[in-house]
Amino acid sequence: MKLNELSPAPGSNHDVFRKGRGHGSGNGKTAGKGHKGQKARSGGGVRPGFEGGQMPLQRRLPKRGFVNIFATQYATVNVADLNKFEDGAVVDAQALVEAGVLKKTLDGVKVLGSGELSKKLTVNAAAFSKSAKQKIEEAGGKAEVK
Repeated sequence: MKLNELSPAPGSNHDVFRKGRGHGSGNGKTAGKGHKGQKARSGGGVRPGFEGGQMPLQRRLPKRGFVNIFATQYATVNVADLNKFEDGAVVDAQALVEAGVLKKTLDGVKVLGSGELSKKLTVNAAAFSKSAKQKIEEAGGKAEVK
C-alpha cells in the first residue's frame, strides 16, 4: 500500500454544505431558522437549563448535605492487584499507571486490603488501610507512606 492509494472509509466524507446562499440552494433566505423570534437572531437562544420562565428542574429538586470541594480523592488499589509486580519490586503511583492497574492517580493512591499478596514488595502510597498494611508486611514487604 502506498500513500497515493489511501482513501477514506466509505461514508466518512461529506460535502461541505453552505447555508443561506439563496433560495435555489434549498436552504436559503432564513437558512433553517424559521421566521423571527429569539432563536432566529444572531447570538439568540436561551442558556442551558432554561425552561421558559418555569422553575427549572435544578431549582425544583431538594438539596441535601454538604459536598466538600477540597476533599482528597484517592485512586484505590487492592492488595490482590499488586501480585502483577515481580518479587522485590518497588511499587509507586507511576509504576501502577505503567502496569495498567490505574488510569489516573488523582490526589494520591490508597491501597486497600481486598485479596491476598504472595510477593515481597515495597509499596509507596499516600495511604493504606490497616488490613492492607498488615498483608503487605506479612508477605515480607514494606508499606511506606509518602
